[in-house]
Amino acid sequence: MDLRQLECFVRVVEFGSVTRAAITLNLSQPVVSRHVRQLEVELKEHLLERNGRGVIPTDAGKRLLERGRGILHQVRLARQEIEDLRGAPSGKVVVGMPPSVGKAVTVDLVAEFRDTFPRASLGVVEALTVSMYEWLLLGRLDFALLYNPPVSQQAVYEQVWSEDLYLIGRRGLGGKPMPSSVKMRELANYPLITPGQPNAIRNLLDVQCARLGVPLSIALEVDAIESLLDLVDRGMGYAVLSRNAIHGRSQRPHLRAAHIVAPTLTTQLVIATASQRPLTRLAQATIALIKRRIEGGILREGPVLASAPPDA
Repeated sequence: MDLRQLECFVRVVEFGSVTRAAITLNLSQPVVSRHVRQLEVELKEHLLERNGRGVIPTDAGKRLLERGRGILHQVRLARQEIEDLRGAPSGKVVVGMPPSVGKAVTVDLVAEFRDTFPRASLGVVEALTVSMYEWLLLGRLDFALLYNPPVSQQAVYEQVWSEDLYLIGRRGLGGKPMPSSVKMRELANYPLITPGQPNAIRNLLDVQCARLGVPLSIALEVDAIESLLDLVDRGMGYAVLSRNAIHGRSQRPHLRAAHIVAPTLTTQLVIATASQRPLTRLAQATIALIKRRIEGGILREGPVLASAPPDA
């Protein structure tokens, strides 16, 4: 399999057009089409389908797309490692973060990264743990910050943070103020809006409540955290999230948080790397930047707690 053929195929799928892919690759359209066709002949599979809007991958093409992105990423890393031997780290590093962590970390991290590594570039992807774990193994991410990832020999984890979970609700919902804390057994009394499985926090909640025999009332399943919080803010239910999910009052001033106790629900944040893929100098240095920020307390922003005054 030729790398040029693979790159042409990946770019055609990403742009949905042979013409736009050719412009990006600085090749002629017939050359790009020929490279993709040669790849199809070698693999003995049709990889693309044409429709009125351009091209889309077949089932075989979708599988090759995920692997192909990972392969091209690894080639880029190899080149970057050789270049790094000649001086300061350069190239690109791509890190994955949960939305709640990205909200607290990304802006300052990008600013410091640009000052520290002017010859390099940083990509930040925000997604849920399940998706980022798969992308890490496929090579689309250099490393990722994950909540409670699965035990695996394919990844190496370093715990960098732990935080308790809270019941998040709208102030005065149903005519009742939010308590300052809520026992885990009492969660059965609250209609919950949670991400669907698989999800790190949802799995932790399900396992611990099942262990205590607490029947949960799942009112809605919403994977997008911002949409989930919007629904909670409208009084359509409650969420179980970390305190960083609502660490600011400007957008949702009516939200309150009750600490889940007896027992507490604690989620673990780790830096995950692929066990069979060495990190570049740039990736190692970026991890060090993130760890310093976390150790400096950037994730310690407090939520709007239930104990706030009623008119706050």
